[in-house]
Amino acid sequence: MSGREHGPGEADLAWCHEAVQGVSRTFALTVDVLEEPMASQICVGYLLCRVADTVEDAGHIPPEAQSDVLRTYRRAIDPDDGTEIGAFREAVDEGLPAERDDDWTVVAEAPTVAATFEELDPEAQAAIVPPVLEMVDGMAMFVDRHATEGGLRIDDRDELEQYCYYAAGTVGNLITNLLTRGDIAEERADRLRETAENFGLLLQLVNVSKDVYDDYTEENNVYLPAEWLEAEGVEQERVVHPENRESSARVVDRTADYARSFLDDAQAYLETMPLSNGNTMEAWTVPYLLAVGTLRELGSRPEDALTETGVKVSRQEVFAVMSAASGVGRDSLAELRQTIARTPFHRAVGSAD
Repeated sequence: MSGREHGPGEADLAWCHEAVQGVSRTFALTVDVLEEPMASQICVGYLLCRVADTVEDAGHIPPEAQSDVLRTYRRAIDPDDGTEIGAFREAVDEGLPAERDDDWTVVAEAPTVAATFEELDPEAQAAIVPPVLEMVDGMAMFVDRHATEGGLRIDDRDELEQYCYYAAGTVGNLITNLLTRGDIAEERADRLRETAENFGLLLQLVNVSKDVYDDYTEENNVYLPAEWLEAEGVEQERVVHPENRESSARVVDRTADYARSFLDDAQAYLETMPLSNGNTMEAWTVPYLLAVGTLRELGSRPEDALTETGVKVSRQEVFAVMSAASGVGRDSLAELRQTIARTPFHRAVGSAD
């Protein structure tokens, strides 16, 4: 990302597009293949969410200060509140790391993101704000709930689903709000709303399953439910300890299997979405199919989620999926999903050739 410094908070759409490239490979791929105006609306909406997500993950900020900063951010984003985004920037200043990565650069530049958001058309703003506010409310609630633990410690499946809803189900609703503007049949809009949250839950649960090591060692968060770990004789504080590798891996596998339960609804969401206002099938098919591929990899080596090795699909498969997604239609999505669930897609394509 460019070496931009915090300034007066002037709108800068080009900077926002550059910033997405640094904070999320998945969303960068999505934004790159959307058309306008959807590309910029999703880009800026996602950055508003990313600010809150980064603050919530900040293990170096005391919980009370975290929740105060999040609530200041909420007030600054709420158009019915008079709080300026500068108040958030002042509140978070003490928590900004001296050496900022891309995520913290976006937090520092929240005034730029907010100013760019204010230049979107009013209808888009109205679609984006409610899910962002709900996300921030949920994250502040989780920080308060686990304040004495020094990081998030998810208790059971219900709490895991609740957390994933606030972290990603709200993003699904944001996307859906943008997709259901204008002339769309009510039945179709209802179907989108019914499946939107599960699209987000799928993607977040895949992240929870594959990122156990990084979540614990870098952010002091344990999303694998204590209830499931206890059933395997593992304490959350020792989730990545080598002696628990086999037992913890079974919980990773269980969490990945839970993620798979949302695949059908996520597919239905993609098959239902309208291709208007700059939306494309390719934009959302890529993260969906990469999630399918990641679940395949988790199924074969869940223990890697507990080490620095990690679990991810190969760069070759990413490129192959991106290439296939550029020509995907609603009728071919199920077949692509089945193929990727069985074998790395670049190998399947190579065999077919």
